[in-house]
Amino acid sequence: MPKANEIKVIRAGALTVEFLGANLGAILFGGVEVLRGVSYLVRDENWGTVPAKISGLKVGKERITYTAKAASLSMSAEIVITPRELVFTVKAKPSATLKTCRTGFVVLHPAEVAGKPLTVTHTDGTTEKAKFPKLISPGQPFFEIRALEHAPAQGLKARVLMEGNKFEMEDQRNWSDASYKTYVCSLLDPWPYDLPAGKEFEQRITLTISGNAPPRKKTKPAKVVLPRQLPQIGFAVPVAEARATLKRVKEIKALQPSHLLCVMDGTTGVAKHYAQLANETGVPIALEIFLPAKASADEEIRAMADEIHAADLQPESIVVTQAHDLKSFQPGTPRPWGPSFEEMAAAARKHFPGVKVGGGMSSFFTELNRKRPPEGVFDFITHSVCPIVHDASDAAVMQTLESLPAIFATTRSFISNTPYHLGPSTIGARMNPYGADVARNPKNERICLAPNDPRQVTPFAVEWNKGLIAAAAKAKLGRITLSAITGPQGLFDAKGKPTPLYKFFATLARAS
Repeated sequence: MPKANEIKVIRAGALTVEFLGANLGAILFGGVEVLRGVSYLVRDENWGTVPAKISGLKVGKERITYTAKAASLSMSAEIVITPRELVFTVKAKPSATLKTCRTGFVVLHPAEVAGKPLTVTHTDGTTEKAKFPKLISPGQPFFEIRALEHAPAQGLKARVLMEGNKFEMEDQRNWSDASYKTYVCSLLDPWPYDLPAGKEFEQRITLTISGNAPPRKKTKPAKVVLPRQLPQIGFAVPVAEARATLKRVKEIKALQPSHLLCVMDGTTGVAKHYAQLANETGVPIALEIFLPAKASADEEIRAMADEIHAADLQPESIVVTQAHDLKSFQPGTPRPWGPSFEEMAAAARKHFPGVKVGGGMSSFFTELNRKRPPEGVFDFITHSVCPIVHDASDAAVMQTLESLPAIFATTRSFISNTPYHLGPSTIGARMNPYGADVARNPKNERICLAPNDPRQVTPFAVEWNKGLIAAAAKAKLGRITLSAITGPQGLFDAKGKPTPLYKFFATLARAS
């Protein structure tokens, strides 16, 4: 009997299914990936995933059953697998009213289907001939979904029927997930919403396979090789780490960064630490300015500029954004009040004459894709990426590297020839645009949108960063900012010793 957190591969003819915990991972037919996963998730009012406690797990040759409890929701599940069909059914009932942003099934199609044909059956019975978006769609490409049919390979068809509620699709490559996600309910409806106490509901996913997979070709796993020409590489200095970073001057010099990206968020007294850091390391200081958006851009930037100038800090570049743009909202909805891109750029140039001014989003690519700045306003455009927004498993984190070429290509499609910088990007999340704050992670586990991640101090982080650098170099990004120097996204472990990631960056500096 497998444990609840153990991967078990179930085979029925040419159909193979990964079972992990209470959900399904990769589903293949004849070695061809049909779906990347099918999960039943409970999201709280801040979009955090509520852990499910599994009991009564029984795994047979063709049938899996279990019960689960997540918050007040009790669930019973059955998964039936036959050579050409998979049926995943969940019945659920809350013992007390449950406030949730999403509860139910999520179906993932792999990112490799980008641009390929898709037939959508809607809830009213109509069908639509379409394609999976090639460039990343800022909004939901399909609504009111009942079924999706695509061809994973020539001669092979897969149909996914979704019952129990309406479904819609989002392009999950926005968050660097290597998939298209079809999920229950709609983000166009109010959320969070309530699941009434005592009211049972049922949802079902049915995957049907027709045709045959082509003969498999043997391929070797691709090895990441960094090109000779790399982007400028720098590191981040969060406000909370300003003093701690000053204790690592010697180590910073060994990294030979092109810049240190320091945050100004209205916290007073930090500019003098950044000025000291510049003097002691000799490394140029770039600034991220987060405006509170409670007054005009000119007024708020002037207040920060006064402190910066008083500290005799001379930034070599500035990224300016505002509080509302650190949070997410749906495409097409009114932008909350705050200074415009044009107002922020003009104020930054007024108070920092001669300094390059960047814009875009200090949050994730998703927000940039949904709130695209007008062309010609900024000297460069930026955003960051984080691989643990939706799935913190090792496989999912590495799969995010598959989405980077699409992220870079989509950004380039609307910024044209404007210089392109990647903001602070680490495995751990430095911010949460979708909730009140990042997720608490006191046990240092693999948790979505947590600021600390156990892999940051292991060779795993080296491989992920290496893939990120290679993708950025191939896309010809001018500059990338990676880990912080200290703190949960830093380059030293809990005992203060250099991590494998620090050693990797130091070796890279020597080689270059």
